[in-house]
Amino acid sequence: MFLSHFNMTNHPFCEKPPIDWILNDDRFDQAAARLNFFQEQGDVALILGQTGIGKSSLIRIFKQSIQKNRYRILYLHLTHVTPGSFLRLIVTKLGETPRLGKDRLFLQIIDRLQENETETILVIDEAHLVPSQALIDLRLLISSADESRLPFKILLSGQEGLASLLNRSVHTDLQQRICVRCRLQALSKSQTALYIDHRLRCASAGQNLFDSEAKTMIHDYSGGVPRQINNIATACIINAASKNLQAVNEQLVNETMTEFRLV
Repeated sequence: MFLSHFNMTNHPFCEKPPIDWILNDDRFDQAAARLNFFQEQGDVALILGQTGIGKSSLIRIFKQSIQKNRYRILYLHLTHVTPGSFLRLIVTKLGETPRLGKDRLFLQIIDRLQENETETILVIDEAHLVPSQALIDLRLLISSADESRLPFKILLSGQEGLASLLNRSVHTDLQQRICVRCRLQALSKSQTALYIDHRLRCASAGQNLFDSEAKTMIHDYSGGVPRQINNIATACIINAASKNLQAVNEQLVNETMTEFRLV
């Protein structure tokens, strides 16, 4: 196994690493500052980015930073459901047994939110799959004509299709309530090299396991998408271990990509 071959303590490029393995690069630092403003002042925040770009990692960092005595986090990712089922999921996350009827579900959510001693932040991952009607329902929960407001905030996180969904005229009111927008971009070549080095350090692996040309090649093949970097780097170290090599160079990366046809 490659762990013993390279004297690693853990798999350096695992899909869901410990939170202290997450590299706080410039992308995350800027997003964290915006989410902090949302936490203090806003009603709705938006995280956008292609699959594998790091949205879930950013959410994990945000959740860890929350002051537990002031906020309660509800996390939903099973979003490909009917609008009614979506409301029932929220009720269940609030610790209640869903009632029959949409009107009762609305009142149940409102009553439970008002009873909470802390403000509730609903984090919706995979939000690009949320039905359009469910987004309307969410907007109704945070909008009120009187001076009172529910102690309730919404963080939407999804792929680029979510932006198109929110641009529909029916969602103008919800879009206007978005106080911060965080669009995560792919890593640059230098950021990719730092990312690989950081993960290797976390796993107690040698810093010279990948030479500089190999890291550049991995960036080119992956497009700087962290999940693809993980996949390619893992394939490379497996290939290196199988050949009894102690390092990954540019030639090995190309051979690995040819074998796996990840081009």
